[in-house]
Amino acid sequence: MMLWSLIKILLFVAVVAALTFGAGYVMEHGPDIVIAIGGYKEVQLGALQAVLLGLALLAALYVAFKLIGLLFAFLKFLLGDETALTRYFNRNRERRGYRALSDALMALSEGEARLAIANASKAEKLLQNPAITKVITADAAEMMGDRKKAEETYKLLLADPKTRFVGIRGIMKQKLEDGQTDTALALAQKANALKPKNEEVQDILLKLQADKHDWKGARKTLTSKLRAGSMPRDLHRRRDAVLAVSEAKDIIDAGNSIEAREAAIEANKLSPDLIPASIMAAHAYIEAGKPRNAARVLKKTWEMSPHPELAVAFAEIVPDESPKARLKRFGELAKIRPEDPETRMLLAELNISAEDFPAARRALGDLPTSKPTARVLSIMAAIERGEGGDDAIVRGWLAKAVTAPRGPQWVCEKCQHVEPTWVPICHNCGGFDTLSWRELSRDELAMPTGTDMLPLVVGAQAAAAAPSEEAAEDPEQTPAPESEVLDAEPKK
Repeated sequence: MMLWSLIKILLFVAVVAALTFGAGYVMEHGPDIVIAIGGYKEVQLGALQAVLLGLALLAALYVAFKLIGLLFAFLKFLLGDETALTRYFNRNRERRGYRALSDALMALSEGEARLAIANASKAEKLLQNPAITKVITADAAEMMGDRKKAEETYKLLLADPKTRFVGIRGIMKQKLEDGQTDTALALAQKANALKPKNEEVQDILLKLQADKHDWKGARKTLTSKLRAGSMPRDLHRRRDAVLAVSEAKDIIDAGNSIEAREAAIEANKLSPDLIPASIMAAHAYIEAGKPRNAARVLKKTWEMSPHPELAVAFAEIVPDESPKARLKRFGELAKIRPEDPETRMLLAELNISAEDFPAARRALGDLPTSKPTARVLSIMAAIERGEGGDDAIVRGWLAKAVTAPRGPQWVCEKCQHVEPTWVPICHNCGGFDTLSWRELSRDELAMPTGTDMLPLVVGAQAAAAAPSEEAAEDPEQTPAPESEVLDAEPKK
């Protein structure tokens, strides 16, 4: 075979050299070519005739090569090689098949789905190897929206162990699109068993298990991602803690307090900065009669991320203490991050409960001007009211609170949806572990603009003093009574 390939290469070089020589001859002696045959007869050819003759010679050489190849294969057959002729014809068919396969891949990458299917079908007939051609056919059918043909092709791929994963993955994604999550979960488990290191399948399986509250299964999948190297170790610990917290919540709902206590403490150890895990661990320690452990857990999380729910849990350690005693005990928590806005608002609220309004004002400091959130302004309204301030001033603070930013909230980093409480899975986009405690930017806020709601909050007198555009245009708009505003409790 190598000798025959060398002969063909040499003949090709000879043909190119002859054509080069012929072109040089024509340039030197003119367009006419004279061919002498044995010195007895001369034939004069024009340029067009010479080109046609050259093409005919090339065609003759091509046919001659084919015949010589066939002759060699026949001689081998006569010498006892029973598969020589079969191999000769198979090589030709394979060349055409791989050419069709290449055309199918090119058509698929160019978005020509129908052409890709046609070339894939041709390649399948020539190569008699349906694995790769059926994969191309399925992708092309998905591209052109023919889901029925794609599903039929995926089912054919299930029969071959080499392509079974592709078939399962394709049907799984179709079931996900159709909302058949139970079937998709079963298929994801099969696909993960075939290829445990496939990152896409791992992510789909993890999300489906979390949606079904299969927290143990989800934690196993998360561990598989870590072992496969598709997840950093610190992220694995964080998300494992999220799953542990979710599992603990379900255990609490089932009434198994001892197991829930252990799960909550484990979750906190995995990720001390996870606020829900810290709160659940603190509750577990309180139930176990270990208030110091509960305080230690909450202080550690407060140091990393102050949060109002942590303060609520800290208060539950000693639920029946007086306002002054609580203020004194909370001093341990406040000195950890004294300049944090959450600490300052907490101290202001505690001083309001203790009826020490000047101290509450001092604790709040410049927050009403530097970070005027709804909570800060509501606290200022409570301070003014506690100090006996004018009702108009109280109403003014409440009016500002209506349109002020809400402050930090549980915001999904994926879709910017705001959740009222922390959840492992965003209710809007289904993102897993996407909530963070932060303040929405002005561009992300979806709140009343200007002072549209002012008459509903501050009453008729303040509405007259600071009317909104809509209120000015609508004289029939009815404000809320002043007494409802003045009796409102400040946000804690």
